[in-house]
Amino acid sequence: MGDVFPHFFYLNRIKEFALVNKDIIDAFKTVAKAKNIDRTNLSSIIENLFVNIIKRKYGEDYSNFNVIVNMDKGEIEIYQHKTVVKQVTDPVTEIYLEDARKVESGLEIGDMYIDVIDPQKFGRRLINNAKQFFSQSLKDIEKQTIYDEYSNKIGNIIIGNVHQIQKDRIFVICEDKELILPKSEQMPNDRYRRGESLRAVVKKVDITSRGPEVIISRSDNQFLEKLFALEVPEIDDDIIEIKTVSRCPGDRSKIIVYSSDKRIDAVGACVGMKGMRIQSIVRELNGEKIDIINWSEQPEILISRALSPARPLDLYIDEERSYAVAVFEEEDLAIAIGRNGQNIKLVSKITGYTVDAMSKNQYEGNDKAENHEADNIDSLDFLSLKIKDVLAEHNINNIEDLIANKDNIAELKGIGPKSLEIINEKVSGNEQG
Repeated sequence: MGDVFPHFFYLNRIKEFALVNKDIIDAFKTVAKAKNIDRTNLSSIIENLFVNIIKRKYGEDYSNFNVIVNMDKGEIEIYQHKTVVKQVTDPVTEIYLEDARKVESGLEIGDMYIDVIDPQKFGRRLINNAKQFFSQSLKDIEKQTIYDEYSNKIGNIIIGNVHQIQKDRIFVICEDKELILPKSEQMPNDRYRRGESLRAVVKKVDITSRGPEVIISRSDNQFLEKLFALEVPEIDDDIIEIKTVSRCPGDRSKIIVYSSDKRIDAVGACVGMKGMRIQSIVRELNGEKIDIINWSEQPEILISRALSPARPLDLYIDEERSYAVAVFEEEDLAIAIGRNGQNIKLVSKITGYTVDAMSKNQYEGNDKAENHEADNIDSLDFLSLKIKDVLAEHNINNIEDLIANKDNIAELKGIGPKSLEIINEKVSGNEQG
């Protein structure tokens, strides 16, 4: 005590100043429980709430306050640190020696005095402002909780109940959270009724001015993939792998599967005994046809399988351009192309090759047309433009015309001996070919 400013800390322990305001915490707990806010977050909110009250009352510059919330005991303790002085210049941070000694007789100038503040001192107006702060904090935490929860559920299937049906979206309630099924993520053949159960995949979480919006989908490729994962245990066990999925929602889908165990047929496992597994998925998708395709590293085999239910006669593949032409019997062509071209589009998407389908007659006709085009006078590089013009004037337009008029070409004005020699040489070659 001999020092002028001994730095000892004393706590005012008089019971009437100790704030044990269980009623306040219980009120906060009730609201937080309804909003599904956990105890840790609630404790932080209450602490920040009273810090906010203090700043409103005393100003932003003061940092000599502590707020401690004990959720278990239902206690809120607010401490104000003051320096014991002989002459007070700032009552927020200082206390007269004689006033401090009324509480603790051993205090000296320079000691730290800790006062316990009763929240009622802040007045009703500040408490009302605190309630607004608390309400906003709850909303912020609720938004963050929803974002964190559903960001981790992206790609997972949820089950909810149809709450509200609008023209461009449907609101679905899942575990007291409101999710959105936009028109673009619905299946064309789905029919929704308020209160009925609905399955969808969590596609994304959008941040908006109103808070996070959880977007779910029934038309996304992932929905079909996850339905297979639910119905086929071998997928969850990593024995069967889904390579790719392509959908025309509500109409037809194709899925490529691969088994890492040669003893297990990937397609058979997905279909299930008596088709039970695939039928369950088809029912969920309201009759959407599903082609299950066995994976192959060979493009010609994979594309042929993907073209199901049609079977190509021939397949011509350009691997460098990722392009293929599939040739069919006339009666199979419409099946291969599908309604509105959807089957051939799905094949292209799922294999990574641009696939054109044509009938045998169309393909052979194209070959003839190409050969005819190749024989055209304009395509003959060994003739000069001047010679081509001379021949065209006499209706000699292709190799066949040259062969038919070979004896008369020498008489045409504008064709010299050298040009005639080249033409006769090429005509003789084509006659022999």
